[in-house]
Amino acid sequence: MTSTARAVETFDSLNPATDEVVGTYPVHTDQDVTEAVERARAAAAWWNSLGFAGRADRLRQWKSVVARRMESLCQVVSEETGKPFGDAQLEIVLAIEHIAWAARNARKVLGPQRRSPGLLLSNQAATVEYHPLGVVGVIGPWNYPVFTPLGSVSYALAAGNAVVFKPSEYTPGVGKWLVDAFAEVVPEYPVLQLITGFGATGAALTRADIDKIAFTGSAATGKKIMATAAERLTPVIIEAGGKDPLLVDSDADLDAAAEAAVWGAFSNAGQTCVGVERVYVHQQVYDTFVSKVVQRAKQVSPGSDYGPMTMPAQLDVVRRHIADALAKGGRALVGGKDAVGDRYVQPTVLVDVPEDSQAVREETFGPTITIAKVADMDEAIEKANDSSYGLGSTVFSKRRGMELARRLRTGQTAINAPLSFAGIASLPFGGIGDSGFGRIHGPEGLREFARPKAIARQRFTTPLVLTTFARTARTEALVSKLIKRLHGRP
Repeated sequence: MTSTARAVETFDSLNPATDEVVGTYPVHTDQDVTEAVERARAAAAWWNSLGFAGRADRLRQWKSVVARRMESLCQVVSEETGKPFGDAQLEIVLAIEHIAWAARNARKVLGPQRRSPGLLLSNQAATVEYHPLGVVGVIGPWNYPVFTPLGSVSYALAAGNAVVFKPSEYTPGVGKWLVDAFAEVVPEYPVLQLITGFGATGAALTRADIDKIAFTGSAATGKKIMATAAERLTPVIIEAGGKDPLLVDSDADLDAAAEAAVWGAFSNAGQTCVGVERVYVHQQVYDTFVSKVVQRAKQVSPGSDYGPMTMPAQLDVVRRHIADALAKGGRALVGGKDAVGDRYVQPTVLVDVPEDSQAVREETFGPTITIAKVADMDEAIEKANDSSYGLGSTVFSKRRGMELARRLRTGQTAINAPLSFAGIASLPFGGIGDSGFGRIHGPEGLREFARPKAIARQRFTTPLVLTTFARTARTEALVSKLIKRLHGRP
């Protein structure tokens, strides 16, 4: 760390593939965060005053800037994460789709909605509308530094909130690019602000006078976020880790399933919260499936097909999980004990790994995969659900896809395709258990960043007035008779 002439503490953003410094950013203090939130409070009132149409127009302009300059943003993502250009482009394309969906659907989802007042209060008009919360804090991850945080940022903005965004300390340049692009189309007020720094800066944002916090990261950090937010009763959305299973039924398209397993496990160096980490395969097709996975995995090359481990400390986790699996009787058909290098990890396919091993129980977040044989899909469901996590899952089955998907204890499931739920903007995204709670994306994601306001308006008076001290015995008798007639029948 260094200090400038103004005694502002800074930190460097490094390319994990080369350790080259690609940017230098301030470590924002508690006071900096407080001031940003104060600015956001004033900006939120103005942003809300634009209405759904006005906000949608600005969000479309922002989307247009991101789309036109996608190559520039890809470069920043690639430099800070090490991921290939094409992978950076993929997450940006998906993020653009989500900006577009949130802008297009906010009015429909959050606009005034009529509700039935019921027979007793039929003289009332009942309405629900959704108001913005005010200021939302978003703490983003480094593995998908565009797609993941924008799943909160875009929806919070569409709902009428101002946002204070803290990207990961590994990808501050990506955050700055996004915020600067937004400021070009919304120059009037700081509706979307950037704060940078380490854990202390994120903690300061959580303690600040904000109306909700949306966090993506580990379950351990998520628990700390919740504890801090509880001091002010600040609501939170937690999108934590996963140990996502893939189920392969006896009638599955094995080529497609093997391709999905390899992509889901090794893309982005396995640094995907909904990536495939465990596979349970019907015994009738197990050997064939494993052979197809091994064949494909041997063709995947670190450095070209995926980048380095963005966070160096994760190398030790991957090394530990592989070693534990092998020590407990597992076998490495690809990769293995020497797969972990100084920056890159070779694809590793593990079989015969006991269910109590670290490689099965804990989130690895690296390019490894365990494959287990099961007698039937009931056993596959039982083992897949035997996890503290519950984020994503995948099923390959021609006849039973929907049935198996419904039985999986996860927030979302893809059938016969890898991770497809993440790219569908109308579907909610989130987990259960140690994978967190709350939802981003889709109508549920918009409502996460708004508060429902119920309004009852009397249209005309009625003889049966119950909310008065002048209520008569005759009125009470009439109401009793009416309710018994309406609801007393068995």
